[in-house]
This record gives sequence, structure tokens and C-alpha cells, in this order.
Amino acid sequence: MFWERLKQRNFWLMIGADTLLVVLCFYLAYLIRFEFSIPAAHLQRFYNMIPWVVAVKLACFVFFRLYRGMWRYTGLVDLSNVGKAVFTSSALIVVAVLMVHRFQGTSRSVFLIDAVLTFLFIGGLRVAIRLYFGWGSDGVSILFPQFWGSTNGGKRLLIIGAGNAGEKVLREIRDNPALKINPVGFVDDDPSKQGKAIHGVPVLGAVGAMNDLSVDFDEILIAISSAKGPQMRRIVELCESTGLRYRTVPGIGELIGGTVSLMAIREVDVADLLGRREVHLDQEGIAGYLRDKRVLVTGAGGSIGSELVRQVCRFKPATLGLLDNSEFNLFRVEMDCRQIFSSVETREFLADVRNREAVLRVFREFKPHVVFHAAAYKHVPMQEIHPWEAVTNNILGTRNTAEAALETGVDRFVLVSSDKAVRPTNVMGATKRVAEMLVGCLEGRGPTKFMAVRFGNVVGSSGSVIPIFKEQIARGGPVTVTHPDVIRYFMSVPEAAQLIIQAGAMGQGGEIFILDMGEPVRVLDVANDLIRLHGWEPGRDIAIEFIGLRPGEKLFEELITEGEGIVNTDHAKIMVLRGETCDLGWIHARMDDIFRAAAEFDAELVKEKLRDLVPEYTVQADSNGKPD
Repeated sequence: MFWERLKQRNFWLMIGADTLLVVLCFYLAYLIRFEFSIPAAHLQRFYNMIPWVVAVKLACFVFFRLYRGMWRYTGLVDLSNVGKAVFTSSALIVVAVLMVHRFQGTSRSVFLIDAVLTFLFIGGLRVAIRLYFGWGSDGVSILFPQFWGSTNGGKRLLIIGAGNAGEKVLREIRDNPALKINPVGFVDDDPSKQGKAIHGVPVLGAVGAMNDLSVDFDEILIAISSAKGPQMRRIVELCESTGLRYRTVPGIGELIGGTVSLMAIREVDVADLLGRREVHLDQEGIAGYLRDKRVLVTGAGGSIGSELVRQVCRFKPATLGLLDNSEFNLFRVEMDCRQIFSSVETREFLADVRNREAVLRVFREFKPHVVFHAAAYKHVPMQEIHPWEAVTNNILGTRNTAEAALETGVDRFVLVSSDKAVRPTNVMGATKRVAEMLVGCLEGRGPTKFMAVRFGNVVGSSGSVIPIFKEQIARGGPVTVTHPDVIRYFMSVPEAAQLIIQAGAMGQGGEIFILDMGEPVRVLDVANDLIRLHGWEPGRDIAIEFIGLRPGEKLFEELITEGEGIVNTDHAKIMVLRGETCDLGWIHARMDDIFRAAAEFDAELVKEKLRDLVPEYTVQADSNGKPD
């Protein structure tokens, strides 16, 4: 690599510039030491030493990789390397002079002055180039805004949040002058930050004082990635009161690499108003069971499955298996992996989990160490109409996959379950409860550790209310809500996937993990927030209609059944239910009864057989008082 750089013109320009600066600094050190009148003897000593000084310093510059980086992107790491190279080379020169001349006829202070000057000049050159390429002809006005005012005549931006996210956004704006964005100030509710400045941009006051600021701005950026729901709602209301466009920096969970980027800035979404906190993962524990392992995700093309794929890729598995029965979804998630995580090897399997032989073929061929079983039907009203499909996909599919995992010696099997499995009032919930019972019953019958993860609604997943509301708002309304009092738990897709992976690391076998869904939210409030985020007023511009609970729906969902023994874990967002004793033969017999009913396409018989296996399953009455 170094020899290739010898052929580059810029490399020799850098060497030449540093050589001139090294000579200049050493000469200035003599001038300063002898008060700008160098005695002839010392001047001769300077001429004798300068070739060796240049050689030693340039050798140290090469050793500390000062010519590996791009000077236009000079940062603290580069300046640190400059310091190491300068003071190491100076120390080597001092030791050499001491050994050869014992400092006879040589001034010791020259070397100290030279080291300081060399650091300032060598580092200063790199910083100057960074300033030139970063700010160009506007550099002076950025350094002294009180004299020159606006930096580039571009869009004037007010940043809400003078914390880490705000500072990173400001830095990226400064590094990209072509964006023509002029940050005019910050606002922050922290009194200790007000009146101060970040990179020369002042913190003008509190968030609530935006309309009273003395500076003009054209757009607002919310740079508080950890804002909770009530805080974000207040900020959004204040932004709306200005009548200007406002956007936000996504939460860390949405940023795979954990970095803030202008490319990631987006419009404020209803998910921001829910205020889900950042997920903290046990990186070491997760890496211990995913890194360099073969990991299989079923339902890999779905909303949860595809996010599981993205999150698993972060931990560098040896090979990632993608299984889905939708050709298009499988193609889409495979393309995402190749473009975003090109270093991760993937295998694609177009197969249906309801086909036992197809599933066994995949397991025998791929030999996975870890399986995340996310393949399932989850649209509640649709499964009420077609209960035989829910049975074959959610129960038979889980049975085929879990038994294939047991047969092929998979290390861990994680079932993605649902809060609707708790006291189910619909077919979807009952089938997920049966799936939980099955994987719990398989625990201990082989080397595989079986566990399930139960959580509620996921914002933005296929079939969730958010995309439906957005489509209705785009058509001009009305927005349809089932009931004014219906409440749901919500979490983001990345948060759900991360906690599923975390639970997989914690499981010892037989557990049902419960994800902390936070506080339940009224769906009506979500609809109102979403309408306002689109710039409309609920009830005036966009009507809201109540259409009644759909088949199988509850007013509220639960995560545990009364009497279930729930235990906290070391992770603040994950709780656990220990597995219950079961009779696998009895469960298999009841499941076979359900499958026979499904084969007859008899909805009432399917529901009756489900109740035999899940006694707490109750069938809701429709609006006419008749069972669905």
C-alpha cells in the first residue's frame, strides 16, 4: 500500500510541504533561542544537523501514518498522530545528540522550541486544508459571523437540541458546504447550555421561545434522538406554531451504525410521538451466539423478519439463511442484504413452512445454529374469515419448523409470538398461543433451546394501523377508527427486532419472554397526531369515523395472563415467564384434530378445536350479539 502511494503526485506534495515546514521550524527555534541573532558556531551546527532532523522527522511521520489520511478530513485522531510523530522524532533527535555530542556546543532549549513549533505548523497546515475544503471562501465568515453574517446565503436552519445529536448534525453541515444550509442557532431547555455556543453557533434560548428569537430561520431540525413521547409532542406543537417546515433526526435504533447523518434526517413521524426509548443491547452476549454462526430467519421478507435480518447482519454471522414463501419479499430482502451488508454471506430459500418436507430439506442442507421463526399470518380480521389458513400457517408451520430444528440439532430456536396469545379472543391469538405451548413442550427433548418472545403492535409493520391511516389521510379521509376507547401497545420495528435478538441471547430454554411495551396508547390519539403531522386539523379538515370493533378485536391487549408467574430479567425491557409442564402426546393429538377441522374448511369446528387446546380462548360476539 505504501509503495503504491509513492506513485501519487499528492504524496510528494505533502512530503515537500512537511519538509519545508520542518526546516522552517528548526530554523525558527534557533532564531527564538538566540533572540534573532544566531552565532556563527550555532548556525553551522544548524546546517550540519538539518539533514538528519528532516530524515528522522519524516521517517516518524511515515511511521505514524500521517500520509495515510486525507487532509481535507483532518480530525482529532489525525492531530493526535501528529503529536505522537513530532514528539517521538524530537525525543529520538535529543537522544542521538546526547549520545554523539553530549550536548556540547548545542542548546537544549532549541529542541523543545522546535518540537512545539513543528506540532503547531504541521498540525496547523492540515487544519488549514480542512478549513479550506470544508468552508471554502466562506471560512472567514464562519469563523467571525459577528462581522460577516450569513455564511453562504442558503437555507437558515434552527436546531432544537444542543446535545450530541445536534453537534454531529452541525459538524456534518459544516463539512458539506454544497448543501447551502446555514445553521443560525440552537434552542435547548437546559439552562446550563443557553447563552453558550457549539462550534461558533449560539444556543439562543429555550425551545418554547422559538417564536420570540431575534434571528430569522427558514426551517427547524429536531435533534433530540432520545426524546420521549410527551416531550416530542410538545416540541412538534411548538414547531407547528411557527408555520415553518420541521424535520427530525431518527432515534439511534433506526440508525444501524449508530451515527447521525444528514441522509437520515426525515419528517417527524407518529412513531416519534410514541416516545420509545433507545434499546441498549448486550453486544457481547448477542455476538456470542450469532457471530460466525449459521442463522436462519423464517418469514425473512416480512416486516419483522426483514428487520431481524438487518439486525442479525450487524453481528456478522457466518451465513444468514433467508426463508420465505413470497418470491418478491425474498428477492427484496436479499437485495437489501447484498447492498447494505455485502460482507455477510446469504442463502435464500423459497419455501413454505407448511410443507414439512420442504422445511426439513432446508434445515438438513443449511444446518442452522440459530433459528428465528417469524413466519406467521397476523392480520386478525382476515384470520377470523379464514381460520384454516391461520391454523396451517401459524400452528402447522411452527410445528414443522420446530421439529426440524430439534431433528437437526439447532442450538437455539426463537419463536416470534404476540400479545394476542394472552386470553385470546381471535383465531390469530389462539394459534400463536398453541405455537407457544408447542415450542415450550419441545424444550428438553434434545439439544435445542426453545423460547418464545411475546410483544404487541409494531408501528409501520404490514397490517398495522399507521400505514392504513396514512393512506386514508392521503385520500382526504375519513380516517376510520374502530372504537373511541380502543388502546394498543406500540413499539418500532427496529426496537422489536433488537429485543427479540436480545431475548435469544438470554434464553436458557423453555421461556416466554415479554417485551416491555411501555404505556398503552389510544388509537384515536394516534389518528389525531398523524392527521396533525400531515398539516391538517382532525374533525375539520380530515374526518374521523368510528366503525366498530372488527371480528376478533379487543378494546385492549394484554401481555400476560392473570396468574402467570412473570419474572424480571437483567434487561430493563425484557421480562420472562418460565415454561409450564406439558404432555407432548396430548398436544399433538389436539393439534391433529385442529388440522382435520382446517382441512374441512369449517370455521366453527376450527374454533371449537382451538378451544379444546386453549381453554382461555373465547369467541367474541359481533355487533348483533352473535358469535363470529
